[in-house]
Amino acid sequence: MDFQTTIDISAPAEVVWSVIADVERWPEWTPSVTSIRRMSQAPLAVGQRALVRQPRLPPAVWTVTTIDPGRSFTWKSGAPSMRVLAHHGVEPAGTGSRATLSLTFAGLLGGLLAKMTAGINRRYLALEANGLKRRSETLVAAPESR
Repeated sequence: MDFQTTIDISAPAEVVWSVIADVERWPEWTPSVTSIRRMSQAPLAVGQRALVRQPRLPPAVWTVTTIDPGRSFTWKSGAPSMRVLAHHGVEPAGTGSRATLSLTFAGLLGGLLAKMTAGINRRYLALEANGLKRRSETLVAAPESR
């Protein structure tokens, strides 16, 4: 089962990417994340892991599986019989950019978990998209706050 949201942002893709890629600062702009602690201080790369805490969900370790610097990254989390892939992407669109955020549930228990958490998944994706838009547009309006 998949969940996805797309949002147009009045900021260049480079600015939006800088916000997406700085995962430890997500709690500053989205209430869907309480904390993210990366397990390495190196730049975001395949294999890197982070402990993500979200309201109403158990803490989860997410591992970066793919990255296209400046455009997108995907990370996964899960347990036996279930995995979740979260994709975060940005592309130029008109005078700004378009961000796409998605969750894909897989595995024997993935579909069941997706159905049980559908409401929170949709709500959190919307909060993240809107927060990403606000933060990115604020950075364009006030570049000294980057």
